[in-house]
Amino acid sequence: MIVVRMANLGDLDMLGYLFDQYRVFYHQPSDISAAISFLQERMKNNESVIFVAEKENNIVGFTQLYPIFSSVGLSRTWLLNDLFVAPNARKEGIAALLLGASKSHGIQTGSKWLLLQTGEDNTRAQSVYENNGWKKVSDFFYELPL
Repeated sequence: MIVVRMANLGDLDMLGYLFDQYRVFYHQPSDISAAISFLQERMKNNESVIFVAEKENNIVGFTQLYPIFSSVGLSRTWLLNDLFVAPNARKEGIAALLLGASKSHGIQTGSKWLLLQTGEDNTRAQSVYENNGWKKVSDFFYELPL
């Protein structure tokens, strides 16, 4: 059974390991200590919202949202900046569950939409976004109206 929930400071070790893998995927050098510190600062300062997917007491995926605001729309919205599922847990619907948690959070906080950016060559992720209602608005950006 997979449970999606908001992350807490007790998750930092497992979450930091996955966050490091995510950064390595984007061609950054591995630095688990720095990854943990970065996440800890975001959490302590309420600068992001992180959802984790847990399977058999292990964190196997996460997404991180940053608040942004629309001056024209006079509303808050969220930038879904990070989404990662451990390679051994892929194709189990975990990304869709994390996207669903992000959508619910956006609705609960009165957001007009969610926004994300992905690599142009990340076609696997693009397919997941499109299958979950996200609309491509440019080569790199997707939007989910709420």
